[in-house]
Amino acid sequence: MHIRIVVLALVLGPALLRAQQPTDTTKADSARAKADTTHPRELQEITVTAAPARRDVPLGSVTVTPAVIAQTPAINTVDLLRQTAGVEAHDQGQGPGFASDLAIRGFSSDHSTDMALWIDGVPINEPVNGHAEGYNDWSLLMPQSVRQMDVYKGPTSALYGNFALAGTVNIRTLERMQGSDLSVKGGSYGHVEASALTGVDKDRTGAVFGIRGVTENGWRPNSDYNLGQGHARLVHDLSESTSLDAGVELYAAGWNSPGFITAQDYQAGNFDQVANPTDGGFKHHGQERVSLRVLTGSSSIWRSTVYATQGRWQLFLTTPPEGGATEGSGSQLEEEDHRYGFGATSALTWTLPRGELTVGVEGRWDHSHYENYFTTSRSRDSSQILVTAHQGSGAVFLESTYEAVPRLSLTVGGRYEAQATTSTPDGGSSESDTKGVFVPKFGALYRIPGFGGVYANVSRGYRRTDGVIEDPSVPFITEWAYEGGVKVDLKQVTASAALFQVDVSNEQTFDPLTLTSTSGGTSRRKGIELGLQAQVTPALSVTGDFTAVDAKYQNLITEDGDTLSGARIFNTARFVGSFAVAVAPLSSFWNLRLSSNLVGPYTPFDEPGVELTTYALLHLSGGVRFGHALLTIGIRNVLDDAYPELRAGGFVSPGQPRSVYGAAQYVF
Repeated sequence: MHIRIVVLALVLGPALLRAQQPTDTTKADSARAKADTTHPRELQEITVTAAPARRDVPLGSVTVTPAVIAQTPAINTVDLLRQTAGVEAHDQGQGPGFASDLAIRGFSSDHSTDMALWIDGVPINEPVNGHAEGYNDWSLLMPQSVRQMDVYKGPTSALYGNFALAGTVNIRTLERMQGSDLSVKGGSYGHVEASALTGVDKDRTGAVFGIRGVTENGWRPNSDYNLGQGHARLVHDLSESTSLDAGVELYAAGWNSPGFITAQDYQAGNFDQVANPTDGGFKHHGQERVSLRVLTGSSSIWRSTVYATQGRWQLFLTTPPEGGATEGSGSQLEEEDHRYGFGATSALTWTLPRGELTVGVEGRWDHSHYENYFTTSRSRDSSQILVTAHQGSGAVFLESTYEAVPRLSLTVGGRYEAQATTSTPDGGSSESDTKGVFVPKFGALYRIPGFGGVYANVSRGYRRTDGVIEDPSVPFITEWAYEGGVKVDLKQVTASAALFQVDVSNEQTFDPLTLTSTSGGTSRRKGIELGLQAQVTPALSVTGDFTAVDAKYQNLITEDGDTLSGARIFNTARFVGSFAVAVAPLSSFWNLRLSSNLVGPYTPFDEPGVELTTYALLHLSGGVRFGHALLTIGIRNVLDDAYPELRAGGFVSPGQPRSVYGAAQYVF
């Protein structure tokens, strides 16, 4: 294999330099610490759902910091979460904008629809989407702008509602910075990346502005792509009691798609097959947000966020029939989605003598126009679906914590959401329907001084099934989730262990080859999760996250009459994990990080009884610092292992081989 290394020449960002000095803080962190001293009453984030993960709440979570993000040789955001958070990932390999699959606790999350993604208080999942309800595009996220990434496991919080069946990924971006950072990055397969980040850090005002561009030839034929991103955030204290926060996220991507290869070609290592050289697509996405925080008294705070979203994507994808060959025998589909929407969240939080209470409301309205055609070399032959739909939703929620007795905290909450959907086929009559769902949340945490605590929670989650864009009457998928575990919080070690069970009603499975969904059954997921963060010595840290899950359909019959009852849930693995060892001596000029992600026997789409073998990928990264300059190199898939990103009906999207990335950076 020919590997091309391009060595970088400028700057990435302060997060990388912080990775070399674990005891130091960034300029932004110092500014925030100063602001907290100057304004001691400002204790909470401005946006309602952008608060950081807390160890004193009864749920499982994983936190990813900027230092870890900077040191991880990931090919995209999906791969970043796979390497750092122990999340199961199946990159569909069709280019940025074609949303890939992230899974938690045995939820297949086709196009990540079972995971809620929020960036600074704005929900990213796309309702009334003809490709997949809750289509979840991770390409909007600009990694250089991330302040913290939290992965909440399970539907435990009333603040997050629709699409949070498996859990929620909550992103908080940088609020302020000083100076400017420029970056140029390069690596294998013609990967070239450039970004610029600049900001403001004054007493009452903070701001961050950034742009990023990526181009790559791709490791398979016809897999080249281009990606551009923009980020802006401004935070300003209008008074001692009132703060304003505004943000913008933009991105555009264009790509070509190599398509799937047969399982036989995959086994033979014939990865250069192209399903259709005219496959590919583009996506444009923008969102704007304004948040207001008002301290309404010595013990209360009111926070509100309003936002707008816009998006358009078009893709051409050849989906080969089961049992056929990829070359020239499949049917090419064209899909187009035009959408825009608006939303708002408002909540009031009281700090009580023995707890905290939050009550709030949330509203959202989304409009989409979806088109689906049979095509030949991007020329339309016939239409399948031409439909316009809009959905309005409204929710009220409550979340409270209360210290019932010393060291015992109870969490009680709930959420009621109603969704009104109208669907209008082109040239047809409209259909409308309204459905509502109530989801209670209960939790308990008993703190053990000098050790940590034990906890348990019971919660309910929901999302609508695929097809609501055409049939507004389709029901919700709902679940009851049960979890019990232990958290260890020692001076140098943070660890957790949990047992969980999830019972799903109106289970749904998707066949990406025939583009059909089957729903109406039940399923169960149960397993164990382990987490570890240990600072073994001041220079040596160890982290890990591991999940073993037994995920099976209990009662489900496909549209073709196949009985899946008792079968393992498609597109999930029996166990998944990520592990890392980082060495960064204090006051030293170098650092090193060795990591691995593990995927156990994997059950592909639409192949009952088939399990693929376990694989583990090894990754290595390191850096050398000279004053304000930093030279880094990262190697993904060091051992050059072959592995399937996704398999369905005997067709495979293969994983990327060994990739090398280099950088030379300077912070000023």
